[in-house]
Amino acid sequence: MVDRKDLGSWLEGADSSQTSYAGARLGLPEDGPGSLAGLSRRVPALLIDWVLSSLIAAAFLGYRLGGTGPTSFAPLLVFAVENLLLVGTVGYTIGHRVMGVQVTRLDGGVAGPVAGAIRTVLLCLVIPAVVWDRDQRGLHDRAAGTVITRTR
Repeated sequence: MVDRKDLGSWLEGADSSQTSYAGARLGLPEDGPGSLAGLSRRVPALLIDWVLSSLIAAAFLGYRLGGTGPTSFAPLLVFAVENLLLVGTVGYTIGHRVMGVQVTRLDGGVAGPVAGAIRTVLLCLVIPAVVWDRDQRGLHDRAAGTVITRTR
């Protein structure tokens, strides 16, 4: 009988048993600074960024929770601008900084404006961000050639 291990997935290739931990294929350490950031850091970072974006949108763009119309997209616009500017220049958003993670290229450098733009557009579409490979990289990070690593 053929099972999923024999076929692999369309994201990962056929053999997922070659590495012992997520990030090993990328040359990242298993633990500590430089290792992959887990969900316990990434989800709170996302929530911090979203709350800040919502507060800024409410203060300056007329956003109201539960409102309809064009202003309902104001937090997403602020979130996109934050990600585009901060990830593309310094490699982290405010939430990332608070949670001790950063977005880097696979070679360890800052993402840069092009990768930051690709990552931001796909992140705002949501679905690419929730489809992961075995190294816990979303499609948005794979397309941008980036990875989210721990800073501490």
